[in-house]
Amino acid sequence: MENAATTTAKPRLGVNPLIASDRVQGTSVRRPDGEKIGRIERVMIDKISGKVAYAVMSFGGLLGVGERYYTLPWQKLDYDETKQAYVLDITRGQLESAPALNSEGETPLDRAAERALHEHYDTDPYWRL
Repeated sequence: MENAATTTAKPRLGVNPLIASDRVQGTSVRRPDGEKIGRIERVMIDKISGKVAYAVMSFGGLLGVGERYYTLPWQKLDYDETKQAYVLDITRGQLESAPALNSEGETPLDRAAERALHEHYDTDPYWRL
């Protein structure tokens, strides 16, 4: 499954398609209707290929208390310039039933956990793209 941003986006003169990782962190994640879901806490990059594999998103909580962290396959996110946010087109139920990370937003992922994550989100694993 390909990310719509990579298949439909057209290069524009004078617009740099690259972004520094520290600029991704803290960016809002919204539903297609604009409702804020959470924010990107970090991106996870495959050391060998250099591909961005996942985004870790915080969700819920109040002022950092009770937040949960979810690992999202990078290809599930589409950047929307008008919203200045990443758009995630899934239901609240789909998100809440996804494998969650620990309270610090980190977990070791083995291939079995990664496969389960990609199956949950119906995405092709990054190592096959």
